[in-house]
Amino acid sequence: MTEKPWRSEAILRLVVSILICSFLGPVAMSAVRFHAGSRPINEWVFAALVAGSFAACAAALFILRKAWDLDRFTRPFVLMIFFLYLGLTLGAFAQHFAGKPGADNPTLRNVVGVVSFQGVSLILVWRFTREHETSWNEGFGFSVNWTLALLFGVLAACIFLPVGMLLKKAAVTLIVAIHMEPQVQPAVEALAHTVTWLDRAAFGIVTIAIVPPAEELMFRGILYRAIKGAGYPRLALWGTSLLFAGIHRDLAVFVPLFLFAVLLVKLYDRTNNLLAPVAAHVVFNAANFVAFFLVEESGNTSPPHR
Repeated sequence: MTEKPWRSEAILRLVVSILICSFLGPVAMSAVRFHAGSRPINEWVFAALVAGSFAACAAALFILRKAWDLDRFTRPFVLMIFFLYLGLTLGAFAQHFAGKPGADNPTLRNVVGVVSFQGVSLILVWRFTREHETSWNEGFGFSVNWTLALLFGVLAACIFLPVGMLLKKAAVTLIVAIHMEPQVQPAVEALAHTVTWLDRAAFGIVTIAIVPPAEELMFRGILYRAIKGAGYPRLALWGTSLLFAGIHRDLAVFVPLFLFAVLLVKLYDRTNNLLAPVAAHVVFNAANFVAFFLVEESGNTSPPHR
């Protein structure tokens, strides 16, 4: 694995670009809801809102594509902020007039959400490595004892799975004991409303094939490595693990996901190959995906975390 450090400004541009693209996913879904709903405003006005949001966000992404020159930083930064604010504002209006997200197809909403976040992340990380004049093999150690890395990843996931399930059950029990309502992760809730096997296959593909590599590239391959390389190994470990658990927005699985993230970091450090945490993440998601349907068929109304 190359020792070339990731540039801080490149990481910042990458993160902002991913956030912009993840916002455009719900904007795209608002068009689906609008055409299937009551259409409270003229359809041409709504189309202008959506098109304007995409155009403004695309302009912000265009400005973010190149490295920042500190000597000429002010003008492009102000333009980026202007287009970003315009895109977010127009997109917010479009989502408001489209109605609540629950009115659309949950499978389509989840797939669009994953593609606009994790799917786009894969493309942007590829551009990120090209900016640093390196490849994924060199940047993330994919060629370093890859068979052993895959084996370690699979074994680690298999060992952690029963521990994670026990921790989730304990968390749910505690949440109920303090008179709180357990909140199901949005993706799991959407999966519970799938009807056809085509919907479930789409969920499975994005959950197992897209989410793990994208999240490992971002959290372990870039953020963890950059913070650790800056001289803050403890902050890198605990900070990225907390962030990873937090973005899933499910209190019942916060502790299991946090500990799982710590395990993924240790796998990366132990093997110097990002394939190890990717393999563990794939097995973890696949096992939870299959477990969901096993629980559903048994009549249990409390699905496990995916």
